[in-house]
Amino acid sequence: MEKEQHKKEGEKMEINVLKRTSNELKIEVEGESHTFCNVLQKALLEDDTIELAGYNVPHPLIERAIVHVQTKGQRKPEAAIKEAMEKILSQNKEFRKSFEKALKDWQRK
Repeated sequence: MEKEQHKKEGEKMEINVLKRTSNELKIEVEGESHTFCNVLQKALLEDDTIELAGYNVPHPLIERAIVHVQTKGQRKPEAAIKEAMEKILSQNKEFRKSFEKALKDWQRK
């Protein structure tokens, strides 16, 4: 099992690679649950190169999720996850700008 650590606003996020093949990746993400994984799954399933994207949270009281991604073989699942994350970040920025504009417009009234 491979481990990678990534910073997450003041804490470390630990990602453990459980399975890796040329078109399949299964990772365990500690510190995350349905909120993050549901958004990631939706972004992945919008990609035509994805055969399967899903996740499960083994226990509701422990923030730990298993994410499973399988591509149709046209590219590596790591690339698909990176692209999905970029899409999520872009959507988040767009939402934030729209929200801040709406809030300013409302405060002017």
